[in-house]
Amino acid sequence: EKNRYVALDCEMVGVGYGGHRSSLARVCIVDWDGNTLLDLYVQQHQEVTDYRTFVSGITEEHISSENAVDMQECRRQVQEVVSDKIIVGHALKNDLTALRISHPWHQLRDTGKYEPFMQTRFDDGILWPRKLKVLAKEKLGLDIQLPGKAHCPFEDAEAALSLYKKVRNKWEKAMEYKLKKTHEIQELSSMKAAE
Repeated sequence: EKNRYVALDCEMVGVGYGGHRSSLARVCIVDWDGNTLLDLYVQQHQEVTDYRTFVSGITEEHISSENAVDMQECRRQVQEVVSDKIIVGHALKNDLTALRISHPWHQLRDTGKYEPFMQTRFDDGILWPRKLKVLAKEKLGLDIQLPGKAHCPFEDAEAALSLYKKVRNKWEKAMEYKLKKTHEIQELSSMKAAE
C-alpha cells in the first residue's frame, strides 16, 4: 500500500526579462517513509536572470554542474518514478506544468486543493489555497520555509505527505465518491451516445 505513494516538490529559477518566468531547476521525490527516490538539478537552456536563491536555494553551480541533467532526461526519470503512483504535493499543478508532464487527476493528492485545508478569503464563499508553511505549522506543528532560509524541497515534500497522512482516510473516501460519480457520468454519456 505505501508503495503506491510518492511526494514531489520542485524549485524554480527565473528566466527572461526580470526573471519573472519560472523554469524548473530542481525536482525532489520521496517515498512514504521520506526516503529519497530522486533529486535532480536541471540544466537551463535559457539565460537565468534570477536564481531566486533566497527561496529556491539554487545557485549557478547547481545547474551547471556535471551532475545536472537536461530537461528531457529529468522528465524521463520523473515519469519512471511516478508512473502508476499517487503523487502527493502542494500546488502540484505548478510542479507538473514545470515538468511538462501530466498525471491522472485521481492519482493526485494536492494539499493546496484539498477543501478542508483551504480557506474562504472574501465574503463570496470561494475557497482559496493556503500556504504550505501555514498548514504545516497549524496542522503538524512544523516550522518550514523559515524567513531568511531557502526552501528545502525534501522538507516541503515531506510536509505535504505528512498533511496527507493526517487526513488520508477522509480524503480517500472523498476520492472514492468522486471516482464513482465520474464513472456514472461516463456511463450515462456512453449510453446517450449509443442511442
